[in-house]
Amino acid sequence: MTRFVLVAAALYGGLAVCLGAFGAHAIGSRLSAEMQAIWHTAEAYQFYHALALLGVGLAMRSGLAGREIQVAALCFMAGTLIFSGSLYLLAASGIRVLGAITPIGGVLLILGWIALAVAFWRSGAP
Repeated sequence: MTRFVLVAAALYGGLAVCLGAFGAHAIGSRLSAEMQAIWHTAEAYQFYHALALLGVGLAMRSGLAGREIQVAALCFMAGTLIFSGSLYLLAASGIRVLGAITPIGGVLLILGWIALAVAFWRSGAP
């Protein structure tokens, strides 16, 4: 699972850069100020959680094991996909109902941070 997490982190990070450029140069002029702000929120959270996922993968590679670290990885991956993905779709399409999905991703991201804290606490590392 470690390799999968590290590859996912790299792909999420690279995709965040691509979507940032796409939002700024390809569709930015077509989006209202409100939709641009939503797009930027999606980019930021995707990038932050790509870095968090990278940290989780590196922690796994250095020997941190257990269910909690795996839960953190899965929550970060799914949460980022749902949170940022729904915001990208909302900003690009203007379909407001997509905003109802976003909190599910947010809850998963929060659970990922909690699982990561528990994993570190239980590891007994100084």
